[in-house]
Amino acid sequence: MARSRGPGWQWVGAAIFMLGVFAALDGTAQQLTGTLKKVKDSGTITLGYRENSFPFSYINKRGEPLGYSIDLCLAVVDEVRAELERDSIKVAYVPVTPANRIAKVIDGSVDLECGSTTNNVERQKLVAFSPVIFVSGTKLLVRRSSNIKSYRDLRGRTVVLTEGTTNEKAMRLLSDHEQLDMKFMISPDHADSFRRLTAAQAHAFATDDVLLYGFVAQATRPDDYAIVGDYLSYDPYGLMFRKDDADFAAIVLRTFQNLATSRDLADLYDKWFVRKLRTGEKLGLTMSVQLKSIFEVLGQPE
Repeated sequence: MARSRGPGWQWVGAAIFMLGVFAALDGTAQQLTGTLKKVKDSGTITLGYRENSFPFSYINKRGEPLGYSIDLCLAVVDEVRAELERDSIKVAYVPVTPANRIAKVIDGSVDLECGSTTNNVERQKLVAFSPVIFVSGTKLLVRRSSNIKSYRDLRGRTVVLTEGTTNEKAMRLLSDHEQLDMKFMISPDHADSFRRLTAAQAHAFATDDVLLYGFVAQATRPDDYAIVGDYLSYDPYGLMFRKDDADFAAIVLRTFQNLATSRDLADLYDKWFVRKLRTGEKLGLTMSVQLKSIFEVLGQPE
């Protein structure tokens, strides 16, 4: 006949069960890989930022990174802190350019790139992307006095492009296809491209229309410039991080879903693209139908 176990055995059983739970949790923590392990071990998450991609990522007069993409990245950082249960995780900022941003993500110099980077099939072979944060496309910025109305007016003329952008490839293909014999001047960043246009070294500056609106908004004489022509490419932006990192990818997606369902995602858009900024600029760009649909898929209420 089996002997009955008293209350002491119940306590021992519960203790054994809790030890198993703690061991499982400890095992899960030890199984961290990729970006989460890197962040936990170092106590720091590194964000890549652009110096001249207003209003996505740029620096203020004190040299501090800010912008729409920076705010989204910081929301991801909060989710990482919650996942690791470590509020002490620090943020380090590293400047990136169109030419080196992908390499810095791949080699671990940057954990999350917060800029104006187009998500396309070619880049997906090298890095991973967040859900789409903006939909843009290549247009032309010209001096209003030039009377240039479209790319057809650029036959034999000089176009300034920023190195390492999708716009560079789009314009070269367009010139070849239409036999326009455009001359191309390549700059290291958008600010230098804009400077070359203002200095009359180029007839047009070709890049994503939203970035062009940003340069016009910040210009000393905005009425001197015009953004012209049809869209010459399709450019959906995303935050960029390392490939094959399922745990970090899940955190990025969860961040966007939470921001969408709470309407914070739409509010961040309005803050940077619709309302007047504290520094006085106002783009007045209402959300496109395409982007609104993307946010609704993520959970934003209709």
